[in-house]
Amino acid sequence: MASDNSVTLVGNVTRDPELRFTNTGQANVTFGLAVNRRWQNRQTQEWEEATSFFDVVCWREMAENVSETITRGARVMVAGRLEQRSWETQEGDRRSKVEVVADEIGPSLRWATAQITKNERRGPGDGGPRGGGGGRPAAPAPQPQPQPQPAADAGGGYGFDEEPF
Repeated sequence: MASDNSVTLVGNVTRDPELRFTNTGQANVTFGLAVNRRWQNRQTQEWEEATSFFDVVCWREMAENVSETITRGARVMVAGRLEQRSWETQEGDRRSKVEVVADEIGPSLRWATAQITKNERRGPGDGGPRGGGGGRPAAPAPQPQPQPQPAADAGGGYGFDEEPF
């Protein structure tokens, strides 16, 4: 995200993700996110709290992964951008809303654990980023075999063409 319009939120999912597909077969999912802010009132010494609610939108493979993984009540981290969308109601009224279009979503591990399962990478024509399909793979992705770790003095990290997990 190299844009000046970036946002990172940590909050609780308020409704189960709703998976839909566009006419061209691209998956998208929307869900609600509640972000709490807590502070101490300096005059009364009482703790006060405010909650902000956001609609989050995800596309393509991430949308399908989110719909299979995230449920109402889960605490997640969302990194993305703000985008305003406008439309006209059936009565002719103009409406608009600001949504978070997610680039990354992950579980918050502050009070929970998670198990990561890597999906098989898809290419053009089978639902990949440039493909038109929205279907899921026919079989679950094979589980990767444990790989030996490089020695500490071998430079560590990942190669340019390696994925981080």
